[in-house]
Amino acid sequence: MNVPLPSSGVPDASFSVLGLAPVVPVVVVEDVADAVPLARALVAGGLPAIEVTLRTPAARDAIRAIAAEVPGAVVGAGTVLTPEQVTDAVTAGARFLVSPGCTDALLAAMRASGAPFLPGVSTASEVMALLERGVREMKFFPARAAGGTAYLKSLAGPLPQARFCPTGGIGPDTAPEYLALPNVGCVGGSWMLPEDAVAARDWERVERLAREAAALR
Repeated sequence: MNVPLPSSGVPDASFSVLGLAPVVPVVVVEDVADAVPLARALVAGGLPAIEVTLRTPAARDAIRAIAAEVPGAVVGAGTVLTPEQVTDAVTAGARFLVSPGCTDALLAAMRASGAPFLPGVSTASEVMALLERGVREMKFFPARAAGGTAYLKSLAGPLPQARFCPTGGIGPDTAPEYLALPNVGCVGGSWMLPEDAVAARDWERVERLAREAAALR
């Protein structure tokens, strides 16, 4: 179910990232000049939730630019590892946060930020620990290496209250298998952003691939 965005644009933890679109593009921005046209192409293709990973020096400025110049985008920060990165990302304009794993300090910072967040898990014990803390929406990472759809099916029986965004090793051929699972709200991936298309600034191709991804469910 889609959950409406807060009209103010201010982070609101009651908003669910999992309901925006079937696919959340995982974006690595090397050149901040690419951020806005890239985001516009993704939004035009039907993928409004955009996870900009904090892996490059350009990431924070890319988040700021997308937040300011692409009204249809819901830009978030990925690869969030520390409380300091939580603060920096939200200050730059990130409206959701995604981490590959979770620690007590990181969880506290993400919760205090007021932004929706998807902490990373890959085991049943990690899922149970987050459920105990009231977290029901999580990133399942690395999805393919951690057991893929078979593992998520196994979790659905004993832990039906947990919902996931699987990320890691997912492409257009396997995404529908994940999206068919009752405990999967969306998937994360970067196949709609091939390196050669981004290098050539072929935003029409990015938009076409985004449209195909948005139609997967």
